[in-house]
Amino acid sequence: MVHHSQVPFIDISRFEDGFHQAVMERFASMTQKAQFIGGQVVADFEAELAAAMQTGQAVTCANGTDALQLALRAAGVGREDKVLLPDVTFWATFEAVVNVGAHPVTVDSDITDGGIDFDAFQQAVLSEKPKAALIVHLYGWGTRHLADIRSFCAEHNVILIEDGAQAYGVGFRGAPIFKDAQIATLSFYPAKVLGAAGDGGAVLTNDPALAQKLRQLSNHGRSEHYGHAYVGWNSRMDALQAAYLSISMSHIEARLASRRASVQFYYETLPALGVRVMKPPSDYSENGYCNVCLFEDVAQKSRLEARLREAGIGFGNIYPGVMSSQPGANPFLAGHYGGAEGQSLCRSVLNLPLFPYMTDAERNRVLQVVSEAVGEYHGS
Repeated sequence: MVHHSQVPFIDISRFEDGFHQAVMERFASMTQKAQFIGGQVVADFEAELAAAMQTGQAVTCANGTDALQLALRAAGVGREDKVLLPDVTFWATFEAVVNVGAHPVTVDSDITDGGIDFDAFQQAVLSEKPKAALIVHLYGWGTRHLADIRSFCAEHNVILIEDGAQAYGVGFRGAPIFKDAQIATLSFYPAKVLGAAGDGGAVLTNDPALAQKLRQLSNHGRSEHYGHAYVGWNSRMDALQAAYLSISMSHIEARLASRRASVQFYYETLPALGVRVMKPPSDYSENGYCNVCLFEDVAQKSRLEARLREAGIGFGNIYPGVMSSQPGANPFLAGHYGGAEGQSLCRSVLNLPLFPYMTDAERNRVLQVVSEAVGEYHGS
């Protein structure tokens, strides 16, 4: 139980009535039957996921990072190829490119929505002639230039992979964001909107041949049990995770509604305090993955963080640094396009608590502490 005056940044232990019992009963049945790897449970979850995302195929795997690497490998990206990716993302996006032997080229961000700088992206495509591009649907929505990016990549024969680790439940122009993606990936890390009881991931596509290659690569490149068409690796989703995710999907609309209610609360209250809150572009319906506040005044942000810490209010910064400045990027970075808006974004972002079934009392407590901290700063 959370103390009345404290609020965690994220709490993934809040479930619907009956959820835990349903999971335990399903796990008990499966373990008694030794249903652990593959099988009908995984196939059923993949079909359910593809239907929900309105894609022809969903191929599950061990985690979201593997999903990126599988997508790149299945698309034919390998040694000496160049791949564009956002400068603001989680490290997995960058390392996936390196791990398939390709050369990452970072592209600056658009600070209005957290997406990629489309002008810089076009310049990078024309100058670098990349084999593929990775864009990231950050913060629970996507870039306002998504349709333009998809068209531009198709026109210039660039494979477009969409990292949707934070985008389950996001709508774009009235349909799931993944519906018209060439290739997209999901993460089921427990803190995601659709989280597993451990790690898990998936690749979404409308191309049956690509899906078949993905399945083979994720299972040691198998064409038959002891026949191997590719050098793959072991990235199978276990059946217990598939079952857990399937049960979670039966509750996902309630979880999304709860998240969106908290997002709306922040939209309605924080601007009145003078706090700038980033919102999704007009083409999107967001999934309530996270709150995004922007503070150009670093001193004000630091004061607020200190006050939140004192009050026991959790907070985050998604993300505090760009890819091109990471020490691990130095040996691999093949270029950067655009300016330093990504660095400005990283410096200014502060994320307030947001998770399913957050209470009115918790939201009001967060608002109270933010209001006090902002007032103290301006009064100092």
